[in-house]
Amino acid sequence: MDEKIQEIAQRIRGMREDLAIPAEEMARLLEMSESEYLEYESGKRDFTFTFLYKAATRFGLDISDLVTGTSPRLSVYTHVKKGHGLPIERRKGFKYQSLAYLFKNRNAEPFLVEAPYDEKAEKGEIALSSHKGQEFDFILSGSLRMRINDHEFIMHEGDCVYYDSSNKHGMVATGGKDCTFLAVVIKDFDGRMD
Repeated sequence: MDEKIQEIAQRIRGMREDLAIPAEEMARLLEMSESEYLEYESGKRDFTFTFLYKAATRFGLDISDLVTGTSPRLSVYTHVKKGHGLPIERRKGFKYQSLAYLFKNRNAEPFLVEAPYDEKAEKGEIALSSHKGQEFDFILSGSLRMRINDHEFIMHEGDCVYYDSSNKHGMVATGGKDCTFLAVVIKDFDGRMD
């Protein structure tokens, strides 16, 4: 398996063991069986963004800590040049660039997301996930088929949606081309995004 996946898996296993969190508890948090969770922790499966996000929050870490092994240090501002966000290539080809990964104690997680067009995915069921907090998605180019619980709609360039991300949600590129959008995940009022 990919060396980067192995490194992330080792960090996750190490944090869980250091904090004495049972694997069963992590599996419940991530809504999967314990054996499935342990496959992720052993590096046998690639991580979804939601997995990384929930695990980092449970450990009291920044997602950057799990992905890179280093902690953010900036507290006044961070300036990220085009194409230089922290890449997180997770979830069926979706590419995330964390745009504030160097800023510590963030209240929100801004990402530039590239959703690849896939005809089969466009016509199929949308994979859904959830996490605490709220989310704002703004379409920069292309079109996105969005689902929140039982509500489904198409968003085009310039459209946006703001929602409670504890509801099941998911999206796929539509219209025959890739979609690029800005996603801002905002912490819940209790300061958690898990």
